[in-house]
Amino acid sequence: MQPMTGGRSGPFDQSNPMKTRIQKLLVGAALGGAATLAQAQFNYTNNGNGTCTITGYTGPGGAVTIPNSIGGLIVVSIGDRAFENNSSLTSVTIPSSVTNIGDYVFGSCYSLTAAYFLGNVPSDGGDVFDDGILDYDPVIIDYLPGATGWRPFFSLRPTELWNPQASALRVTGGQFGFNISGPANTVIVLEACTDLAQPVWLPVSTNSLDGSGASSFSDSQSANYPARFYRFRSP
Repeated sequence: MQPMTGGRSGPFDQSNPMKTRIQKLLVGAALGGAATLAQAQFNYTNNGNGTCTITGYTGPGGAVTIPNSIGGLIVVSIGDRAFENNSSLTSVTIPSSVTNIGDYVFGSCYSLTAAYFLGNVPSDGGDVFDDGILDYDPVIIDYLPGATGWRPFFSLRPTELWNPQASALRVTGGQFGFNISGPANTVIVLEACTDLAQPVWLPVSTNSLDGSGASSFSDSQSANYPARFYRFRSP
């Protein structure tokens, strides 16, 4: 996902801190950059109409990004039990192309703490995160601003708007910093680059927002760059 522009969540950079020339702040809810995994790690079936359904996962787990297409086929659904019993899965980003999720897809994935949805709420059978005996994964579901259909719960798990913000831009002791606000008890990774024309984004900080959804960031390396740009992403 490209960094958003304009408004409170628009791009901004840290210009030379010795001159305290802060031009713009770049804060992008770049959920799609969480982790890129080979498409071969997903089993799928061809739906026969240019789309496919993911039926299984054979990768190492951790932070998994579900692709929006496999083999030229658009991923529109995730079949029943596709990720069931995956104890190594910690987070997943689900593309906007997915419009249906089957039962027990993430059942008994007890290390799964975050599911990030990039589009509107998909249809579901009501037991996406259930193991079949009403024992639910400890997952919190995040969705983006502008997505439709989302309510306080999805498949019996709590939802929240993923919309981190930066405020109180400052240079203290030669270090550029700002405050971060967003969903309570959420982990946010901050990335930086030095050139938006040819960006190479590198993680510079992992911030855990507290119970009130607040944290702060200070870049100890900012004085080493004439300009540096920043964005947020999920872990």
